[in-house]
Parts: sequence; C-alpha cells; structure tokens
Amino acid sequence: MALAIRFHDQRQGPHESSLRNEVLAGFSAEQKWLSPKFFYDQRGSELFERICEQPEYYPTRTEEAILARAAQDIATLAGRDANLVELGSGASQKVRLLLEAMHPASYLGIDISKDFLLTSTHRLATDYPWLEVHAACADFSKTMQLPKGFDGRHPLAFFPGSSIGNFTPPQALAFLTNLHGLLPPGGALLIGVDLVKNKAVLEAAYNDKAGVTAEFNLHLLERIHDELDCDLDPQSFSHHAFFNECESRIEMHLVSQTSQDVTIEGQRFHFAAGESLHTENSYKYTAAGFCELATHAGFRPVALWTDPAALFSVHFLRRE
Repeated sequence: MALAIRFHDQRQGPHESSLRNEVLAGFSAEQKWLSPKFFYDQRGSELFERICEQPEYYPTRTEEAILARAAQDIATLAGRDANLVELGSGASQKVRLLLEAMHPASYLGIDISKDFLLTSTHRLATDYPWLEVHAACADFSKTMQLPKGFDGRHPLAFFPGSSIGNFTPPQALAFLTNLHGLLPPGGALLIGVDLVKNKAVLEAAYNDKAGVTAEFNLHLLERIHDELDCDLDPQSFSHHAFFNECESRIEMHLVSQTSQDVTIEGQRFHFAAGESLHTENSYKYTAAGFCELATHAGFRPVALWTDPAALFSVHFLRRE
C-alpha cells in the first residue's frame, strides 16, 4: 500500500509570487511583461500538457526518447538509494522512466501549482506503492531548502523540459548557482536543454495549428481578468511567438489588437494598437555553451545524451 503523500508548503506567505504585484510592476514597464510562472495554475498546467501532445511540439517526445535510452546509465551515475527530486514536476510522466531504472529511496516533486502537484504525486504514490513520495509547493526559481532527509543519500535533482530556457542567461546562471548550493557535495543534476536548430522547426513548435499554445498564452490574461479587479478583455489580444536569432530565444507575446486603456487594481495602463505584453522567453543553447554555463555555476559535466537529429539534449552534472 502506498505511503500517504508528505506535503511540504514552502511558499513564503500570502504575498509570495503575487499575481497582483507582478502585474502592476510588469504593466508599468516600457516593454510590458509578465512572468511565465503565472501560466501554471491548474488550468494552465492542463493546457501545457496538451501542448506537449501537439505534433509540432518536439521537446517532450524527444526528451522522453533520450531518457528511455539513457535511463540505466543515469541510474548507474546516480548511485544506489539516491533521493530523486523533480523540479517543476507537472504531470510527472518523464520521471517514471527514472523511477523504474533507479528505484530511488524517495521522491520529491516540487511545483508552484499546488493542486496539480498533489494530483500528480498522488498518482505516483498509487502507481509505485514501494515509493516514499513527498510534494513541496514552492517557487523553485527562488532560494529554497530541501526537506529534512533529502540532503543526504546523494540526491539527484531532475529538471526536465528545458525549463531552464525560461531564464535569461544571467538568471540561468543564478538559478544553477542556487541549485548548486541546495545540493550537497556528491549530489547531481539531470537537466533537459533545448538546442539551437532550424528557425522554422522552432517557430512551428510555439505556433501549433490546433491553437493550444495560443490558448495557453491567453490564459494569463484570463487569470488577470478572473483574479484581479480589472476591466481587461482577453479577447482584445492575440498570441504571437517568434525566434529572436540575435538572442537565441523564442519569444512569446500577447499583442493588443486595438489602442486601449485597461484598469487593473485601480491603476490605468495604455496599450497602443500592436503593442505587446512579453510573457515568455525560451532560450536555445548549444551543448557546449550549456556545459560552459553549468561549469561557471560549480557543476562538473559528466555525461551528455542527445537525439539523432540533435534537437534536444540531456545533461548529467555533478555537484562539486
């Protein structure tokens, strides 16, 4: 019989990750912006899982194929009785490949969306009755601590999906440096990193024909409309995603279709026709470039796997 989920709430109070505070700050900037972490409430997490099923969206299936081939090698590198820590656990599909290969001492899923986190970890506890399952609701982009017991047994942190690409390179370095401090010596990081490739392939992945990514992007405005005191109309904006070659990143924007004023929490903001709200970056790396970044953060690259078409990479990094 599966152990009950051990839940750790690491949110830092009612104002942490405040949608209101970040909307007011982001909408006041010259280039209006909003953090992509606000995509991931229950509805947004469900939409992202649908994105992963779209034929144009290669990262999920490609990373899963790499992990399936490399799982036994990863288990050997992680060592016996490792604790497995998944950052941004989502639906926890890819981690099943690692659970079955590693048979870890325990599993910790970390996600900002509490409801989605509890659903996915309860499913894992049911499907793997031998596994001690923990769930931590936290914003892992900020400084956090591993729950008691997870700092031993040379933990392996798993950060799939190339979510590292949501950070600018300086932010990615800071995140990896914080993660280096979180892990004890001998711990390790297994991370998925999307690679630079043909522009048409990249742009198709973020503009699927079914319009799921557009719905996912617009969901940010629906959250603002539903959760804040405002007169914003989500239908007056449209999804726009493109590859910025100079910055080596996909950019996602929500573009105002008209000249309009919106009032949010008593503050008024103007959008010119065609003006955008910048909602997400997804940086693309070369394998060598990412290894260099990880080295600067204090990690030692140990192993690298990629697919035959070199679309995606998975890195095993040792915490020195």
